[in-house]
Amino acid sequence: MTKFVFVTGGVVSSLGKGIAAASLAAILESRGLKVTLIKLDPYLNVDPGTMSPFQHGEVFVTDDGAETDLDLGHYERFITTKMRKANNFTTGQIYKSVLEKERRGDYLGKTVQVIPHVTNEIQEFVKRGAGVGTPNAVDVAIVEIGGTVGDIESLPFLEAVRQMSLRMGPNSSAFVHLTYVPWIAAAGELKTKPTQHTVQKMREIGIQPDALLCRADRRIPEEEREKISLFTNVPEWGVISVWDADTIYKVPRMLHEQGLDGLICDKLRINTPPANLKRWDELVHEVEHPQREVTIGMCGKYTDLSDSYKSLNEALRHAGIHNHARVNIEYVDSETLTPDNVGQLDRYDALLVPGGFGKRGVEGKILTAQYARENKIPYLGICLGMQVATIEYARHKAGLAKANSTEFESDTPHPVIALIEEWQDADGSIQKRTAQSDLGGTMRLGAQSSDVKPGTLAHEIYGDVVTERHRHRYEANVNYLDKLSEAGLVISALTQREKLTEIVELPRSVHPWFMGVQFHPEFKSTPWGGHPLFKSFIEQALKHQSERTQRKVAA
Repeated sequence: MTKFVFVTGGVVSSLGKGIAAASLAAILESRGLKVTLIKLDPYLNVDPGTMSPFQHGEVFVTDDGAETDLDLGHYERFITTKMRKANNFTTGQIYKSVLEKERRGDYLGKTVQVIPHVTNEIQEFVKRGAGVGTPNAVDVAIVEIGGTVGDIESLPFLEAVRQMSLRMGPNSSAFVHLTYVPWIAAAGELKTKPTQHTVQKMREIGIQPDALLCRADRRIPEEEREKISLFTNVPEWGVISVWDADTIYKVPRMLHEQGLDGLICDKLRINTPPANLKRWDELVHEVEHPQREVTIGMCGKYTDLSDSYKSLNEALRHAGIHNHARVNIEYVDSETLTPDNVGQLDRYDALLVPGGFGKRGVEGKILTAQYARENKIPYLGICLGMQVATIEYARHKAGLAKANSTEFESDTPHPVIALIEEWQDADGSIQKRTAQSDLGGTMRLGAQSSDVKPGTLAHEIYGDVVTERHRHRYEANVNYLDKLSEAGLVISALTQREKLTEIVELPRSVHPWFMGVQFHPEFKSTPWGGHPLFKSFIEQALKHQSERTQRKVAA
């Protein structure tokens, strides 16, 4: 029988609820349990696909093509279970489902209300995400509820899980509440009142937390923990200090040493072997003892918010771990790059242009690809980064001076990048799209396979077939592939059905490491295995750094 842990948040957002949930899942998995995580988002959007990264951060994509919350990326990096569409749902999806049922007459003439119809629907979605009643059912499902207690938007979710806990009976569920204990510098002390208030709000709803994760910039002393316990009715061993850590991979050990996994297993009446966190300790040791450092210049337009590139940042750091190197990432605002100042990119050991949408900053990205190509700096372009590299090569090497993407210039005379109208989706179904299609959910999404050309850098990295996750609308125009190839651009991977361009690169005789990929490899990187593409990229960045140092010494 599947048991549930509901993780809620209070006081303020951005405390790290996703990391806490993923860390608890990792510890339970290390005890031999089959675990999954589910994220409930209280906004009305059906999914985050049309939301600005400044509003929501990165959109994470699953193998089955769901555009989801970035916390699902943390989940996949912390546990072995792969996330699916059912692991993330929103208020928008719930109401859409309820209204569709009402239109079909499923409610048999009843007045449709938040309670019980919406709350029942939430419970059904949660059970579906946990695989209840199927061969894929897990031992423990950790359910993270987005937002903070007290928000109007999250009330139906909290009511739904309260009802669910009641219906399942004792020892079938546990509640973990993440809260904030601020340090007031003027008073020189930690303040527990916000935590008291947020738990009071939870109890008004009818939920008594079994454990409190108290976030602070420092360890919470015993005296404050005793006070929090007294005012929240949570046993003192359930008041757990979660202080700022220099790497998120220390959090599982932090929670385990304070007994969170033992408390949860006791509450759920689960008998397991002790947690084995050896691999987490080895990972932290590797993070803290790099042998070298390398600096990557990431040229994009969302440089003010690192959450916009969360999976990408982690993938680069994973590759650093596997190369025994610390990866420093410096963001370069592509809107500020011009032919007069592009030389500033020379100080980086490698250059990366990430994915993105819209015209803003695109000429700076094209300049980045050109500078990397002409100066033999390792270059990786992801999604839009591949497209701008293709545009740059068409303009300056293939004689197509006005080449562009129809996304940026609808009437360009040389649309080397254009809107694709038909493709095969991750589930094998054929999808069609036009410029008039809805924006939400109309991209090429999810895991798809491509054949890789032998003798290429891509083949060295991936072998005969590459399977990666996608999230884009525009593709390299098949009508220009021959001309680009004749000019020296290597098309090293094509989709198996439509023969769409998946990877472009320069010959090794021309450039030591220059590649653009249409997919998003960062979504499949983990700290344990890294990712072969990023590992190769960081290895080449280290080599470029070494060669540049040697040249300076010789001079």
